[in-house]
Amino acid sequence: MNEKMLTAYRRRHLGYVFQMYNLIPNLTVQENIEVGAWLGTNPLPLEEILRRLGLYEHRKKLPNQLSGGQQQRTAIGRAIIKNPDILLCDEPTGALDYHTSKEILSLIADINQTWHCTVIMVTHNDAIKNMADRVIHLRDGCIRELYKNETKVPAEDLEW
Repeated sequence: MNEKMLTAYRRRHLGYVFQMYNLIPNLTVQENIEVGAWLGTNPLPLEEILRRLGLYEHRKKLPNQLSGGQQQRTAIGRAIIKNPDILLCDEPTGALDYHTSKEILSLIADINQTWHCTVIMVTHNDAIKNMADRVIHLRDGCIRELYKNETKVPAEDLEW
């Protein structure tokens, strides 16, 4: 694909969740999520996203008025509102405490089940692999291990 085709593919099919949220500081929660809707061709309903993520009552707040978990849920909302086929998560719990991390992981699992998007998560937290369908271990850019997880653990039961 050329650059234009790659951009169109990313826009239509991929949602991104980053470790450090990357929210637009002068936009409200609702506006940050709406940015994602503008990128897709078949967006999910905004109010449903806000309610499902527990952000409806915070929809008019700016990012600096939110906790880390609320900021990450806003970032997840921005990624999923466009209804992507694949949700790419780069250390989505890396900047969060233990309890909030488990909440975010449960939310990501719920998104996978509810909207049927494939979730690809990159993490250094080895415990998270226990909730995955498939696990790929990489070292120095090479696949070291690839397997189907036969004994999935719900996110809320993970321990680390």
